[in-house]
Amino acid sequence: MPWAFVIVLVIISALTATAVIAGTDMDGSKGFIATAADQQSLMAFAWNAMMGAVIFGAIAVAREYGHGTVVPTFLSAPRRYRAVLAQQTAVSVVGSLLGGLGAALTVAAVAVALPMTDYSFMLSIETTAQLIAASAFTGAVGAIMGAGIGAVVRNTGGAVTGAFLILIVGPPLVVQMANGAASWVPGTLAGVLSGIGSEVGSLAAIAALAIWAAFPAAIGLISTMRRDVA
Repeated sequence: MPWAFVIVLVIISALTATAVIAGTDMDGSKGFIATAADQQSLMAFAWNAMMGAVIFGAIAVAREYGHGTVVPTFLSAPRRYRAVLAQQTAVSVVGSLLGGLGAALTVAAVAVALPMTDYSFMLSIETTAQLIAASAFTGAVGAIMGAGIGAVVRNTGGAVTGAFLILIVGPPLVVQMANGAASWVPGTLAGVLSGIGSEVGSLAAIAALAIWAAFPAAIGLISTMRRDVA
């Protein structure tokens, strides 16, 4: 499955490069990462990494229950919490790699495409490194979050739907009920780590995203410990 996600990332990067060469914004300027002022595109790096990783984590874990492959795992590791923690660690590592790779591929694709236009690459090495690092971290966070959801739902379609609801639908509802929560939703926190937001500090953003991931992961662990698997 990780290879399938890599193929998707390569395709998206190729489409991005094509759009940079052929497309223009309404004012005639290039979008994406061609200009450092395009903040929404910059934030999309880490945010997209998180969304992709949460789907990866949800599918990876839910498929274990759907195909029954989790049964021999728990038979060989009677202390389930160890197996669950190992599983969450594995998906977080892959999610981080996919997040960082996706950002790096997009940067590389645009860097190759821009010389074919009248525009130049305006992001510094430091900013580019920050975007890739932020995407790697949010990828790990999203994968752990998805793994927790997959452990609770245990159905691939339901897990992906649950991940979508929690990550996409849930935060806006929270903001509607409490305006002060706007600074602590995943999208805003991803923007902070990408260097385009200042709603909270970077360390606070890292801690908050870790909590976002830890909550469903803990529920998934407790659920696995208390429910039958057969």
